[in-house]
Amino acid sequence: MSWTEQVGRWMRRLLSGAESLLASKMEPCVACGAANDGTRKLPVCRRCWEAIPWIYEVCCSKCGRYEACPDCVRRTDTYYDQNRSAVRYDERMKEWLGQYKYRGQESLRSVLGPMLLHAYHLHRHGPSGGADFGKPASEFISYVPLSEQRYGERGFNQAEQLASELGRLTGLPVLPLLLRTRHTDKQSFKGRMERLDDLQGVFALEPGAASQVAAACKQGRVRVYLIDDVYTTGSTLNECSRAIKTVLPLEVCGISWAR
Repeated sequence: MSWTEQVGRWMRRLLSGAESLLASKMEPCVACGAANDGTRKLPVCRRCWEAIPWIYEVCCSKCGRYEACPDCVRRTDTYYDQNRSAVRYDERMKEWLGQYKYRGQESLRSVLGPMLLHAYHLHRHGPSGGADFGKPASEFISYVPLSEQRYGERGFNQAEQLASELGRLTGLPVLPLLLRTRHTDKQSFKGRMERLDDLQGVFALEPGAASQVAAACKQGRVRVYLIDDVYTTGSTLNECSRAIKTVLPLEVCGISWAR
């Protein structure tokens, strides 16, 4: 074998080893398992990244809907200040949430959680419908609680996990501000009026967290970002906000992953 051939073989071995080392350090797409080159802000492949239906513009400054909203026009007893959502709830997003919430793929929290950062920035920089939504003196993150029965079935609270991810990225404290006083059937199978009736009096303040927020309220303007996975009619967010605002003088802004 000539010297040139020996060098060529050595170079091929070197490149093959480098490629293997590089491939071993690249994690697969958390959503679909495909190859992921790790160049995006989320641990997903290019195909999944490009399919995310981000909400960039909202039509309803109150609930953050990306199209005409009949709910906010007819609702007269709204307790939350405004809501923003990260993505439209299309078929792919339904599949992602199903994998995470019902089929035990908790690794998807590393995808869905950071996506909430988009909705957080929509609150801070998007249209506010004439209200002053500049930076308050204090900000907290909380989440919609699960009943003990639902927690036992699922093994985790997806809203709590998403809130934890957002808190990690923003540096804001995450507090368990709400308790669920009784179990309710799944809201996704109910109409708007059924949801309203079913959620009456379901939420109450957790005393320890409420005391911490109350102390902050004495120092200046306070805002709580309340996290949930999907905003459908806004009934859950509104009832949570009612429980909070009945006791504490603050702003409640909803952040949902999907709308």
